[in-house]
Amino acid sequence: MSAGLKCVSGCRQCAGLFRLGRDVEAALSMVDVFEEAYTLVLSAPQDVQQSWTGVLTQMLACQERQDWLGLADFLEYELVELLENVPA
Repeated sequence: MSAGLKCVSGCRQCAGLFRLGRDVEAALSMVDVFEEAYTLVLSAPQDVQQSWTGVLTQMLACQERQDWLGLADFLEYELVELLENVPA
């Protein structure tokens, strides 16, 4: 499994944990997902890196508000879409 596919899978699993109300476990998983995503985004074009900054900012705002469903949506849809646009 490529690093990109592994990260996308991690995003979806983490989102599922947030939706199940397992926010502590999901938050720990999210740290790993962010580290993997950051590694992928570092080699991406500038526009993808800027998108990463915007998505990350919105996800952290959701976390501060304890909006776990909103955070799950960003993980599963916005972040996955961004990662799918990172060249292999």
